[in-house]
Amino acid sequence: MNPDRIETISAWLAATDIGLLELRGPGTRLRLRNDGGGLPLRGEPIADASPAAAPGGSVTANAASVGVFLHRHPLRETALAPIGTRVVAGQPLGLLQVGALLLPLCAPRAGTVTGLRVAHGTAVGYGTPLVELAPL
Repeated sequence: MNPDRIETISAWLAATDIGLLELRGPGTRLRLRNDGGGLPLRGEPIADASPAAAPGGSVTANAASVGVFLHRHPLRETALAPIGTRVVAGQPLGLLQVGALLLPLCAPRAGTVTGLRVAHGTAVGYGTPLVELAPL
């Protein structure tokens, strides 16, 4: 990201009451925290939302955004991928609700759902482990 743009964004953020701003793009991640002290704002490393290895060779599907994690669609009674379900790579495991938008949380690889790390309706942050998968 262009340093001039970062300076412009930092100046804009310092004039607001926003505490944290995170920007992502192809090959670029920027996270700025506004502690209310004015410029300069400080950048900080952020969590990776890629699948993480879990104990026993399993992986977790992690939140790619902040939002509210839903195991099931709001208009349905059954979970998208209950524990014990065999899934293929790319199959929806749950949903991240961001305002009125529902974003699918997809399986990073084929496997069996072995655990749900957060309860239905829990507010989650970027990179939060949500669903655990064991390899087939």
